[in-house]
Amino acid sequence: MPPKPEILAAFEAAKGFMPLDEGLALHAAAEEAARLALPLLEVGTYCGRSTILLAAAAREAGVTAVTVDHHRGSEEQQPGWEYHDASLVDEAVGRMDTLPAFRRTLHQAGLEEHVVAIVGRSPLAASLWAAPLGLVFIDGGHTDEHATADYEGWVPHLAPGGLLVIHDVFPDPADGGQAPYRVYRRALESGEFTEVSVTRSLRVLRRVPVAA
Repeated sequence: MPPKPEILAAFEAAKGFMPLDEGLALHAAAEEAARLALPLLEVGTYCGRSTILLAAAAREAGVTAVTVDHHRGSEEQQPGWEYHDASLVDEAVGRMDTLPAFRRTLHQAGLEEHVVAIVGRSPLAASLWAAPLGLVFIDGGHTDEHATADYEGWVPHLAPGGLLVIHDVFPDPADGGQAPYRVYRRALESGEFTEVSVTRSLRVLRRVPVAA
């Protein structure tokens, strides 16, 4: 089912970069994955635009959305880069801090009770994680180092039949960075995943269930 009107309104109002068609595809994947009765995990929170959709699906299914971010901004969000937003700089420390904006986003959407926010580096969080996951959404740093670490850290926790969602997959280098595309190709070439859907730069893959 599509998100409720109030969820769509909160998504549209939130600061972020995901377009509506990709958001709807993410929400549909989250709804499907939530049927496994396992947590849904997002790497790369920013201000919570996509988190709204994961949390809404989690709420309906009675599971939890987990989001991981250090909230200091990715490389392309730093001063002097294309996606820098000066309003998100903490003047007291002179660094990006998207955590207050993220918390406001969840509060305004009425979804705070359905999200566990991990504030820290993705590889460290992954090294401490032990539970199976129904969905892993990779949308963190877009360098090879960061995208690879997110894949290697979190995909081992994805349950059979669970969904791996990767954002900003651009087969043509002229359209964007290649690290998410390389992670996407790695997943497909591993033989562990089949492709479920393609919506612009959003790819949804299913972990092949283990044969009995």
